[in-house]
Amino acid sequence: MSRSTDAIQVHQRLPDVTRALTGAQAAVATAAGDHRLHHLVHLRASQINQCSYCVNMHLREAREDGEQQARLDQLVVWRHVDVFSSAEKAALAWTEALTRLDPGTDLAPLRTRLRLHFGDAEIAALTADIAMINLWNRIMVADH
Repeated sequence: MSRSTDAIQVHQRLPDVTRALTGAQAAVATAAGDHRLHHLVHLRASQINQCSYCVNMHLREAREDGEQQARLDQLVVWRHVDVFSSAEKAALAWTEALTRLDPGTDLAPLRTRLRLHFGDAEIAALTADIAMINLWNRIMVADH
């Protein structure tokens, strides 16, 4: 492979940025609380962003934290199955809206749906968690 097509290697070229992002991710994960939801959000965003590295990592982490394989297998069709709670579905809808950023998406009904299950601090943590995984997905896609 020629140097012009090599991966960017963000982690090696900007170690201070990587350390700062890792610290921010740890703070977000602490605020997010619910590990099962955290894994679902990370996996769903990674699927949408087609980051195979992140999909594999988040599948492994979710399984290690006790997530059921049947739920992981059905995540891609979460709207059409009954294995996810209403709260999880609201968070997954929010994840998709903030990952795809369609200018035609009306976020107001999604916020209303979220507030049926989460407080504003939890929604803020979820939003930050979604933003972080989208950032990591883009870095990892560039690096692999």
